[in-house]
Amino acid sequence: MVAYGEFRTGYNKDEQDTRILVYGLRYILENYVMRPWTADDVEKADVFFNSSSGSVVAGNTAAAADHLAPSHAAFPFPKDLYMKFVVENNGYFPVKIQALQDGTCVNAHVPVYQITAEDEYAPLCTFLETLLTMLWYPTTVATLSRRARDIIEAAFEVSADGGAASPLVASRLHDFGFRGCASLEQSVLGGCAHLVNFDGTDTMSAAYYAQFHLNGGRPVGMSIPATEHSVMTCWPDERAAIYNMIEHFGTGCFATVMDSYDYGAALEQVVPLVAARKVAAGGFWVLRPDSGDPVEVVLQGLRALDRVFGSDTNSKGYKVIRNAGVIQILDAAVAAGFSADNVAFGMGGGLLQRVNRDTMSFATKLNHVVYADGSARDVMKHPLTDMGKISLPGVLAVKRVDGVPTVFPADGGEVAPEEDLLQVVYDKGPLPASQQRFEDFDALRQRAQREWDALPRSADVYSASLQAKIAALSKERTSGKGVQQGPQQPQAQPQAVVSSS
Repeated sequence: MVAYGEFRTGYNKDEQDTRILVYGLRYILENYVMRPWTADDVEKADVFFNSSSGSVVAGNTAAAADHLAPSHAAFPFPKDLYMKFVVENNGYFPVKIQALQDGTCVNAHVPVYQITAEDEYAPLCTFLETLLTMLWYPTTVATLSRRARDIIEAAFEVSADGGAASPLVASRLHDFGFRGCASLEQSVLGGCAHLVNFDGTDTMSAAYYAQFHLNGGRPVGMSIPATEHSVMTCWPDERAAIYNMIEHFGTGCFATVMDSYDYGAALEQVVPLVAARKVAAGGFWVLRPDSGDPVEVVLQGLRALDRVFGSDTNSKGYKVIRNAGVIQILDAAVAAGFSADNVAFGMGGGLLQRVNRDTMSFATKLNHVVYADGSARDVMKHPLTDMGKISLPGVLAVKRVDGVPTVFPADGGEVAPEEDLLQVVYDKGPLPASQQRFEDFDALRQRAQREWDALPRSADVYSASLQAKIAALSKERTSGKGVQQGPQQPQAQPQAVVSSS
């Protein structure tokens, strides 16, 4: 059997921009797929699946089960197959996984991975579906973060010296989402996905993991000393709190939240009082409004800073405030004559939590079967009530055509092995070190930036040969040829599969 996974839409069903930044499969492979099973694991799984059927309940008595009506059949856990690969394959799951490299950019409907299970292990092909489908989360976060960078780059291109290539862009969307995550693991996966596009983060779990596990110890994320409301309110007044920040961190970049009491009063009264000490220290001060209308409080802050610290006009005619800036909104700031240099952004739960599998419609589907009698069949989902959920038939390959990753039938002779972007990342166990394709994080970042900028916002990703196959199978399905008419002998159970290599 062969199955594949794809995103069926762009972010939030955007039909104008279907680009997707793939990220996160390495984490899933290393932490779950590459962990071998043991005989004890299989025994416990057997007990679990039998007991979860409802036939075994608290106390293991028939009386205790009387309330279950109707009772459920035992879950079909293939214990013998699992024990076989524990003995014969050192416990590694006996499938082959091909995948796009983390950091690859594609349009919707391009397969991001493909699973092949052969011979007696064919029924295990989709046993990893739920696990591998978890790729939806980091990829969705990476894509959201990248789309945010597009907006920031566009504002820099209009209003800032250096344009979209300004080194300041990488720090302009800060990840504050750690505390909004449901688990530490989510913060690592989502936080690293954001770090593909930016280096600003307070999700230290992700920054640490990326630095030491994915980048050879080289720094990946950065942050600055910053106050929260508890810091501001524990001092006698806001001036004292800001003086403390200037004393300890004033030579570098630091931030203070400014609305613990009265944002307007803080701008008009406190900022002028601390200005001289701030200027003497020489660093960069970020002011953070945390309430009120987002557009208005940013403009209010920029105008106050301009009055106190002054500004310079850059080559594009926009004001750049001297050594200070505000976290928040871009368009209004640029419209008011301020450069995007002056504005930084932060996202919390909106970045790492407010997404789901349907945000980009991820699904894993079966695409090829070989039966015990040797007959083979390409299969596809073709719901007449929702053509957006059509799946792709046959073993698949992905090759760049004029720079666009395009999907081909793997058996058509149109894609050489070295051209196929779906490269083997796991083959009945971890690959030898010399064959592993995992990049360090620095290289991944560079490729993601390069590929995203080069990829068209939308594209027809089906090759002519794949379109012909889809049309033929669709016609067969809708004509009724594939619908069983009356009593027939059941088709042989799938037992083996033709490899995609």
